[in-house]
Amino acid sequence: MSKGKVTVLGINGHIGHHAAQAFQQAGFSVTGFGRSNRHPIPDVGFIQGDAASLDDLRGAIADADIVVNALNLPYDKWDKGRAEAQLSTVIAAMGSSGKTLMFPGNVYNYAASDRRMAPSTQQRPQTPRGAIRVRQEEMLAAASKAGKFQTIIIRAGDFYAPNNVGDWFDQAIMMEARKGKIYHMADLKLGHAWAYLPDLGRAFAVLGEQRAALGAFENFHFAGHYMTHGALVEAILKAAPTPLKVARLPWIFLQAMGLANGVIREVLKMRYLWNNPMELVDPRLDAILGPDFGTPFEVAVAETVKPFLARKVAA
Repeated sequence: MSKGKVTVLGINGHIGHHAAQAFQQAGFSVTGFGRSNRHPIPDVGFIQGDAASLDDLRGAIADADIVVNALNLPYDKWDKGRAEAQLSTVIAAMGSSGKTLMFPGNVYNYAASDRRMAPSTQQRPQTPRGAIRVRQEEMLAAASKAGKFQTIIIRAGDFYAPNNVGDWFDQAIMMEARKGKIYHMADLKLGHAWAYLPDLGRAFAVLGEQRAALGAFENFHFAGHYMTHGALVEAILKAAPTPLKVARLPWIFLQAMGLANGVIREVLKMRYLWNNPMELVDPRLDAILGPDFGTPFEVAVAETVKPFLARKVAA
């Protein structure tokens, strides 16, 4: 018997795909929504539609108890009110339904000087992109505190997972793994917050299951794996079947690319996240998930790099 119905908006995205898998495995009836179903998941339904269409969104979530908003615009399309407008359409579709909306947060809301960010930490964004994320969360808080629907935000660090593409892990750290070389993003002694997507997806499912015991607006911080850049390099090298060279990422090369590439230009504005050790902490969420919840760091890294290293061996 199903535990409830879940609609995942943006089923093809990183969060969307893993949250859909986790909810389905937890016993929910899951339906994905997007322009196409690029990565079908067994026993997960699909509704084709346009996220900019209020009618499409309303139809997609009509029967849902939980809505996971995993929609995201291209990185260089957040400005000019476009990110807020996309969320406004989702909020309008939710209406006064009393459903639960789950929203993935990130560390952009905080200043580089923040070292350990708990849900109670004051949000002081230092970039335009961070200010956008703060405004989005304020929109959700206002709707939920007005009694329209429940919001559960789960904030996490940088994503990594097997066969995950389009993130720093594959686009930078492992970009030359086939050639026998990996990169580290900053000083090896600095810490960084990572979120292994299978674990993060399961955290969404756990909180979705317990939504009745939660408040109208909840902000959780998913600790994930907070590790130094050096520890990440060591874990990759340990998982590698053959020796790999290690070098610091040539940021100057990316800066040159950014002159002609808007996405890279915007990405470079967030470099401070790598040069400052910003850790997400939340004892309340840790207690809900339990002490043995997450995949061990070395296991998660090994599973993630395996496809890259397998291609290298095959080559």
